[in-house]
Amino acid sequence: MINESVRVRFAPSPTGYLHVGGLRTALYNYLFAKRNNGQFILRIEDTDRSRYVENAVENLIQTLDWIGLKYDEGPFVGGEHAPYLQSERLEIYRQFAESLVKERKAYYCFCTPERLKSLREEQQKAGLQSMYDKHCLKLSPGTVSEKLKKGASHVIRLNVQPHEKIAFADIIRENVEFSSDTVDDQVLIKSDGYPTYHLANVVDDHLMKITHVIRGEEWLSSTPKHILLYNYLGWEIPAFAHLPLLLNTDRSKLSKRQGDVAVEDYRKKGYLKEALINFVALLGWTAGDDQEFYKIDQLIEKFSLERVNKSGAIFNLEKLNWLNAEHLRNKTSEEILQMLREELKNSKYNPAEYSDEYLLLVVEAMKERVSFVRDYLEKAFYFFEDPVSYEEKMILKNWGKETPEYLKLLAENFNKLSSPGKNDFETTLRSTAERLNISPSKLIHPLRLALSGTGTGPGIFDILYILGKDKSVERIYSAVEKIKID
Repeated sequence: MINESVRVRFAPSPTGYLHVGGLRTALYNYLFAKRNNGQFILRIEDTDRSRYVENAVENLIQTLDWIGLKYDEGPFVGGEHAPYLQSERLEIYRQFAESLVKERKAYYCFCTPERLKSLREEQQKAGLQSMYDKHCLKLSPGTVSEKLKKGASHVIRLNVQPHEKIAFADIIRENVEFSSDTVDDQVLIKSDGYPTYHLANVVDDHLMKITHVIRGEEWLSSTPKHILLYNYLGWEIPAFAHLPLLLNTDRSKLSKRQGDVAVEDYRKKGYLKEALINFVALLGWTAGDDQEFYKIDQLIEKFSLERVNKSGAIFNLEKLNWLNAEHLRNKTSEEILQMLREELKNSKYNPAEYSDEYLLLVVEAMKERVSFVRDYLEKAFYFFEDPVSYEEKMILKNWGKETPEYLKLLAENFNKLSSPGKNDFETTLRSTAERLNISPSKLIHPLRLALSGTGTGPGIFDILYILGKDKSVERIYSAVEKIKID
């Protein structure tokens, strides 16, 4: 067990929506913090103004709130390390960048975009890695001072020393090593005065006392840049853990081209937050047993970074659907009732027409047959409206010339019942079949078609009981009138 000083952060950019990969990063940070009695911080990295999307911060926070990942410090919550929006911390980054310049660990660069483009093209033609050539590092102090006085456009670059080994221990990937010869003199402060991701990230992680940096694999190649910054600034380096990529079933990188990648999309489609959390937790992590169904408290209890895989995790939609069904079944009928009422509000049906008692009967009858709350309305529409058509395949299979007379007799016998229960309907159907000298199935299958318009669903006697005698008899006569066979 790690001590109580654990501090982790989720630091998204406000570029639109919360990607499921971002949700996994947030979740793993959250689970790790809670497992170790630590703090989970939300920080918004909004220094790339060209990618900033209006209201993205609010939408992101709403999504985290819906999914249940409550942060201990961050926007609208506050904390001793506020502000938590990087765009409100610009002076802090400038001070640290300037201190690096004074120590010759960074330098001003006045190169024009045209020169940088020409340099890249030359290096590409020569088959070399595109890197800055330290041209402005050779400028005299007088020249630099003169350019700054004239307000010349400039950036601040890190002065990376050649031929150094940059090594670090990654909790997931173990020992990782880079050569400083592959690390560019990265920009720390851009010409618009905003910091780059690299500087702001390191400064904030240090000032916010982050102990563990848990982020996606795509940031692994940036880590040597960050380690150099920690070393140049004389700061303690946090522990790193780089999470595996999320992959489509064809092992390509998960992208919007092949399906939904926004958490909001899955919410709109009716996925339960518990199912999403469960599913995303298993994208790259296992507790080492065969368990797949987890609630959040169980995940907190079992989670460890050491059991996160190095290889990419397949985003299997079928598994998510299965988990959604399992989590839905795990809820009480009363919980599902409230969710069904919400679904009814957004449907063509009038919620006021259905009592809680009626809806609870529907819930109980369909509980093992649905994967989403919307399925109660889509798969079992016949509990909310009369069928207007009948499955052709089921007519051909189960509706004979004698069927109308059989069903009329059955309807007459049902009509004689007083406040019938399921057993009363069953006894009546079986006695009617016996009187007609036919198998009960000769009545059950066409009766199901008459009541629901389909050939599938819960038990026929459940349907009869839920609809009630009068509605059932009405539908039998309606089907007899409408279904015609040659």
